[in-house]
Amino acid sequence: MIAAAELLDKDFGVSADIWSCPSFNELARDGSAAVRHNRLNPEVKTHRVPYVTQLLRDRSGPAIAATDYVRNYADQIREFVPMAYTVLGTDGYGRSDTRANLRRHFEVDRYHVAHAAIAALAAEGKMTAKDVARAIKQYKIDAEKSNPLQA
Repeated sequence: MIAAAELLDKDFGVSADIWSCPSFNELARDGSAAVRHNRLNPEVKTHRVPYVTQLLRDRSGPAIAATDYVRNYADQIREFVPMAYTVLGTDGYGRSDTRANLRRHFEVDRYHVAHAAIAALAAEGKMTAKDVARAIKQYKIDAEKSNPLQA
């Protein structure tokens, strides 16, 4: 993620905040607890807000999560992320001898993370399709490569 943020800044002039998530499970539990509390207490004046929502609600731009686990691991907090949310993960097993090769195969390396951010910004109208195409070319992303989920 740090290397992807450096690419975004150097190549596209896009600054990015980098956040660590020690436990998507705990964020999901907290969010579910807030939803449950609000559902069971409809007359309270102030509803509970999930922790991850509190952290991100005043931020701008899309959020990109990248994990060496399956995508569903980071995706479990989608309901509580208040902006566009893209998740990259390693949905598969036994594919790589090193972590770098794993990330490359499952498209979770620095180049794919930077590309995902540019694509998300383009979807919001903050960048263009030409920027996305430039990232694909510049980062040597093979658009014709088989989907890693089926490879």
